[in-house]
Amino acid sequence: MKAANANDIIQLRQALAQRFPQVRTWSEQPPQKSRSCWPTGLPSLDALLQGGLPKGALTEVVGPRSAAGTATFLHALVRRSHQTRQFAALIDGHDSFDPGALTNAALSRLLWVRCHSAEEAIKAADIVLRDRNFPLVALDLKTNPNAQLRKISPTAWYRMQRIAAQNGVTLVVLTPLAIGGCADARLNLESRFTLDDLAKEPEALALVLKFELVRWALGGAADATAAQAG
Repeated sequence: MKAANANDIIQLRQALAQRFPQVRTWSEQPPQKSRSCWPTGLPSLDALLQGGLPKGALTEVVGPRSAAGTATFLHALVRRSHQTRQFAALIDGHDSFDPGALTNAALSRLLWVRCHSAEEAIKAADIVLRDRNFPLVALDLKTNPNAQLRKISPTAWYRMQRIAAQNGVTLVVLTPLAIGGCADARLNLESRFTLDDLAKEPEALALVLKFELVRWALGGAADATAAQAG
Protein backbone atom coordinates (compact mmCIF):
# COMPACT_ATOMS: atom_id res chain seq x y z
CA MET A 1 0.00 0.00 0.00
CA LYS A 2 1.33 3.45 -0.94
CA ALA A 3 2.03 5.71 2.04
CA ALA A 4 0.13 8.98 2.12
CA ASN A 5 2.26 12.07 1.56
CA ALA A 6 1.76 15.52 3.05
CA ASN A 7 -0.32 16.76 0.11
CA ASP A 8 -2.63 13.77 0.38
CA ILE A 9 -3.18 14.50 4.06
CA ILE A 10 -3.87 18.19 3.42
CA GLN A 11 -6.39 17.34 0.69
CA LEU A 12 -8.07 14.82 2.98
CA ARG A 13 -8.35 17.37 5.79
CA GLN A 14 -9.83 19.94 3.40
CA ALA A 15 -12.35 17.41 2.08
CA LEU A 16 -13.38 16.44 5.61
CA ALA A 17 -13.66 20.07 6.69
CA GLN A 18 -15.89 20.83 3.70
CA ARG A 19 -18.10 17.80 4.28
CA PHE A 20 -18.25 18.16 8.08
CA PRO A 21 -17.70 21.89 8.88
CA GLN A 22 -19.03 21.46 12.41
CA VAL A 23 -16.21 19.08 13.36
CA ARG A 24 -13.19 20.69 15.01
CA THR A 25 -9.90 19.69 13.47
CA TRP A 26 -6.46 20.17 14.91
CA SER A 27 -3.27 18.19 15.29
CA GLU A 28 -0.14 17.95 17.33
CA GLN A 29 1.81 21.20 16.93
CA PRO A 30 1.03 24.84 17.72
CA PRO A 31 1.22 27.57 15.08
CA GLN A 32 4.78 28.11 13.91
CA LYS A 33 6.41 31.28 15.25
CA SER A 34 8.36 31.67 12.02
CA ARG A 35 5.23 32.16 9.91
CA SER A 36 4.60 35.71 8.73
CA CYS A 37 1.64 37.27 10.49
CA TRP A 38 -0.42 40.45 10.89
CA PRO A 39 -0.40 41.49 14.59
CA THR A 40 -3.86 42.56 15.74
CA GLY A 41 -2.67 44.50 18.78
CA LEU A 42 -4.83 42.28 21.02
CA PRO A 43 -2.11 40.71 23.20
CA SER A 44 -3.70 37.38 24.10
CA LEU A 45 -5.04 36.77 20.59
CA ASP A 46 -1.64 37.48 19.08
CA ALA A 47 -0.07 35.14 21.64
CA LEU A 48 -2.61 32.45 20.81
CA LEU A 49 -1.68 32.69 17.11
CA GLN A 50 2.05 33.03 17.80
CA GLY A 51 2.24 36.61 16.54
CA GLY A 52 -1.05 37.49 14.90
CA LEU A 53 -3.39 36.61 12.06
CA PRO A 54 -1.56 34.55 9.43
CA LYS A 55 -0.59 36.31 6.23
CA GLY A 56 -1.38 34.66 2.92
CA ALA A 57 -4.18 32.69 4.54
CA LEU A 58 -7.91 32.61 5.18
CA THR A 59 -8.91 32.93 8.84
CA GLU A 60 -12.56 32.35 9.72
CA VAL A 61 -13.91 33.99 12.88
CA VAL A 62 -17.18 32.38 13.95
CA GLY A 63 -19.52 34.24 16.28
CA PRO A 64 -23.20 33.45 16.92
CA ARG A 65 -25.53 36.26 15.86
CA SER A 66 -26.88 36.49 19.40
CA ALA A 67 -23.44 37.25 20.86
CA ALA A 68 -21.59 40.53 20.83
CA GLY A 69 -17.99 40.91 19.79
CA THR A 70 -17.57 40.81 16.02
CA ALA A 71 -18.20 44.54 15.55
CA THR A 72 -15.74 45.31 18.35
CA PHE A 73 -13.20 43.00 16.71
CA LEU A 74 -13.61 44.71 13.33
CA HIS A 75 -13.17 48.12 14.95
CA ALA A 76 -9.97 46.88 16.60
CA LEU A 77 -8.60 45.71 13.23
CA VAL A 78 -9.38 49.04 11.59
CA ARG A 79 -7.71 50.96 14.43
CA ARG A 80 -4.67 48.70 14.20
CA SER A 81 -4.32 49.22 10.43
CA HIS A 82 -4.35 52.98 11.04
CA GLN A 83 -1.80 52.74 13.87
CA THR A 84 0.56 50.73 11.67
CA ARG A 85 -0.06 52.98 8.63
CA GLN A 86 -1.48 50.20 6.52
CA PHE A 87 -4.57 50.14 4.35
CA ALA A 88 -7.39 47.71 5.05
CA ALA A 89 -10.51 46.70 3.16
CA LEU A 90 -13.84 45.75 4.68
CA ILE A 91 -16.32 43.87 2.51
CA ASP A 92 -19.60 44.46 4.35
CA GLY A 93 -21.86 41.59 3.32
CA HIS A 94 -25.14 42.99 4.65
CA ASP A 95 -24.42 46.75 4.90
CA SER A 96 -24.37 46.42 8.68
CA PHE A 97 -21.02 47.93 9.70
CA ASP A 98 -21.29 50.84 12.14
CA PRO A 99 -18.29 53.21 11.86
CA GLY A 100 -19.47 55.39 14.74
CA ALA A 101 -16.91 54.05 17.22
CA LEU A 102 -14.00 54.97 14.93
CA THR A 103 -12.27 58.28 14.35
CA ASN A 104 -12.07 59.88 10.92
CA ALA A 105 -8.32 59.30 11.00
CA ALA A 106 -8.78 55.55 11.44
CA LEU A 107 -11.41 55.42 8.71
CA SER A 108 -9.09 57.28 6.32
CA ARG A 109 -7.15 54.06 5.71
CA LEU A 110 -10.24 51.88 5.26
CA LEU A 111 -11.91 50.86 2.00
CA TRP A 112 -15.51 50.07 2.97
CA VAL A 113 -17.40 48.10 0.32
CA ARG A 114 -21.10 48.04 1.20
CA CYS A 115 -22.95 45.02 -0.17
CA HIS A 116 -26.50 43.74 0.24
CA SER A 117 -26.03 40.00 -0.18
CA ALA A 118 -23.42 37.31 0.36
CA GLU A 119 -23.19 36.82 -3.40
CA GLU A 120 -22.27 40.48 -3.91
CA ALA A 121 -19.76 40.30 -1.07
CA ILE A 122 -17.97 37.26 -2.47
CA LYS A 123 -17.63 38.95 -5.87
CA ALA A 124 -16.31 42.13 -4.23
CA ALA A 125 -13.82 40.17 -2.12
CA ASP A 126 -12.54 38.40 -5.23
CA ILE A 127 -11.75 41.79 -6.82
CA VAL A 128 -10.23 43.43 -3.72
CA LEU A 129 -8.00 40.44 -2.94
CA ARG A 130 -6.41 40.78 -6.37
CA ASP A 131 -5.61 44.47 -5.86
CA ARG A 132 -2.43 43.89 -3.76
CA ASN A 133 -2.80 47.27 -2.02
CA PHE A 134 -4.57 45.93 1.06
CA PRO A 135 -2.50 43.81 3.47
CA LEU A 136 -5.69 43.12 5.45
CA VAL A 137 -9.06 42.22 3.93
CA ALA A 138 -12.05 41.53 6.18
CA LEU A 139 -15.17 39.89 4.75
CA ASP A 140 -18.08 40.35 7.16
CA LEU A 141 -20.90 37.84 6.59
CA LYS A 142 -22.00 37.81 10.22
CA THR A 143 -25.53 39.17 9.61
CA ASN A 144 -26.21 37.58 6.24
CA PRO A 145 -29.08 35.05 6.26
CA ASN A 146 -28.10 31.39 6.42
CA ALA A 147 -29.85 30.78 3.10
CA GLN A 148 -27.40 33.15 1.40
CA LEU A 149 -24.40 31.63 3.14
CA ARG A 150 -25.31 28.10 2.07
CA LYS A 151 -25.31 29.20 -1.57
CA ILE A 152 -21.63 30.13 -1.44
CA SER A 153 -19.90 27.42 -3.43
CA PRO A 154 -16.82 25.57 -2.16
CA THR A 155 -15.07 26.83 -5.29
CA ALA A 156 -15.53 30.43 -4.14
CA TRP A 157 -13.89 29.69 -0.77
CA TYR A 158 -10.94 27.90 -2.38
CA ARG A 159 -10.50 30.72 -4.90
CA MET A 160 -10.34 33.36 -2.16
CA GLN A 161 -7.93 31.23 -0.17
CA ARG A 162 -5.68 30.76 -3.20
CA ILE A 163 -5.64 34.49 -4.09
CA ALA A 164 -4.85 35.43 -0.49
CA ALA A 165 -1.96 32.95 -0.49
CA GLN A 166 -0.60 34.19 -3.81
CA ASN A 167 -0.71 37.87 -2.79
CA GLY A 168 0.28 37.45 0.87
CA VAL A 169 -2.99 38.98 2.07
CA THR A 170 -4.38 38.45 5.56
CA LEU A 171 -7.98 37.46 4.83
CA VAL A 172 -10.40 37.42 7.77
CA VAL A 173 -13.96 36.16 7.26
CA LEU A 174 -16.56 36.73 9.98
CA THR A 175 -19.45 34.28 9.94
CA PRO A 176 -22.28 33.15 12.26
CA LEU A 177 -21.43 29.48 11.65
CA ALA A 178 -18.48 27.52 10.32
CA ILE A 179 -18.92 27.54 6.54
CA GLY A 180 -15.42 28.04 5.12
CA GLY A 181 -14.39 24.42 4.74
CA CYS A 182 -10.94 25.34 3.44
CA ALA A 183 -10.19 27.91 6.15
CA ASP A 184 -6.53 27.81 7.15
CA ALA A 185 -7.48 28.86 10.67
CA ARG A 186 -10.77 29.07 12.53
CA LEU A 187 -11.49 30.99 15.71
CA ASN A 188 -14.64 30.96 17.80
CA LEU A 189 -15.58 34.37 19.19
CA GLU A 190 -18.11 34.13 22.00
CA SER A 191 -18.06 37.37 23.94
CA ARG A 192 -20.97 38.61 26.00
CA PHE A 193 -20.26 42.00 27.50
CA THR A 194 -21.35 43.03 30.98
CA LEU A 195 -22.68 46.50 31.78
CA ASP A 196 -19.29 47.36 33.23
CA ASP A 197 -17.62 46.25 30.00
CA LEU A 198 -19.91 48.44 27.89
CA ALA A 199 -18.87 51.47 29.92
CA LYS A 200 -15.26 51.04 28.77
CA GLU A 201 -13.57 52.93 25.97
CA PRO A 202 -13.66 51.07 22.61
CA GLU A 203 -9.97 50.16 22.79
CA ALA A 204 -10.39 48.69 26.29
CA LEU A 205 -13.57 46.85 25.27
CA ALA A 206 -11.64 45.00 22.58
CA LEU A 207 -9.32 43.62 25.23
CA VAL A 208 -12.08 41.53 26.83
CA LEU A 209 -12.93 39.66 23.64
CA LYS A 210 -12.69 35.89 24.10
CA PHE A 211 -11.34 33.67 21.33
CA GLU A 212 -10.94 29.92 20.96
CA LEU A 213 -8.71 28.45 18.28
CA VAL A 214 -10.43 25.36 16.86
CA ARG A 215 -8.64 24.85 13.54
CA TRP A 216 -5.09 25.41 12.31
CA ALA A 217 -4.11 23.93 8.94
CA LEU A 218 -0.86 25.85 8.39
CA GLY A 219 1.92 23.41 9.09
CA GLY A 220 0.07 21.66 11.90
CA ALA A 221 -3.01 22.72 13.82
CA ALA A 222 -3.06 23.92 17.39
CA ASP A 223 -4.87 22.22 20.20
CA ALA A 224 -8.19 23.94 20.82
CA THR A 225 -7.26 26.67 23.27
CA ALA A 226 -9.39 29.31 24.92
CA ALA A 227 -7.93 32.78 25.18
CA GLN A 228 -9.15 36.06 26.58
CA ALA A 229 -7.68 39.06 24.83
CA GLY A 230 -6.46 41.41 27.47
